[in-house]
Amino acid sequence: MSQFFRHYLLALQFFTRVPVTGRLAAWVGYSPAMLRASAAHFPGVGWLVGLWVALVFTALLWALPGVGAAPWVAALGATVAGVLMTGAFHEDGLADLADGLGGSAERARALEIMKDSRIGSFGAIALVLALLCKVALLALLAQIDPLRAVAALFLAQVVSRAAPLPLIFTLPHVGDAAGSKSKPLADGLTPAALLAGLLWMALALLLVVALMPGMAWWAGVLGAALGAAWVGRLLWRRLRGFTGDGLGATQQVAELLFYLGVAIALPFE
Repeated sequence: MSQFFRHYLLALQFFTRVPVTGRLAAWVGYSPAMLRASAAHFPGVGWLVGLWVALVFTALLWALPGVGAAPWVAALGATVAGVLMTGAFHEDGLADLADGLGGSAERARALEIMKDSRIGSFGAIALVLALLCKVALLALLAQIDPLRAVAALFLAQVVSRAAPLPLIFTLPHVGDAAGSKSKPLADGLTPAALLAGLLWMALALLLVVALMPGMAWWAGVLGAALGAAWVGRLLWRRLRGFTGDGLGATQQVAELLFYLGVAIALPFE
């Protein structure tokens, strides 16, 4: 059981700004093998992020006056809360991947561009569009059904963090392995870790189904799966494998398409 908590806290330390420091960090420890094992808890980190942003979203919807702009302000507030909690970790990956793939058709040059910490035109455009789409979709869901919007916001954080796991499991790691934060994942994901990650996602789905049995969660999962498959195909075709930036981009695309899937399915519930 201690290993479970240590791996979870390591994933939390790696993917969020939640302080895991001092004696707690010393107890958790670190090794490449531990980080690789902590991949099973990526969707578990989504539980914590999802609960936090859903709380902020709900609080703002409750506190703001009932005017047309309220859902937009709540959606923006929840998005800001998520970015602050994660340190824009996944958004940074999306921007870097867009710069790399948009900046050069040559594989080696694309990987080189992705290592540059500066953001380019393609990255800036991708980042702005992703954030705008996120706010717009959340505002749309809140205007149709606030409770379903809150549930979708929570679920999207979990499901989108499960989306990169099949890519780690099936694709090779590429790029500058020695200097990459995702280097420990280069050896791939064990079947047990993949199943553990999917279990985190299944538990979140069961919770929402129990509380809101009529919600079309399947449409969100389908959207996230299609988004992850698209990014995975793009990574294989252009780079012949995954990078840490590619995994971050996968999370972002899966999150957006989760909201879109739920929004499209709402009238048919």
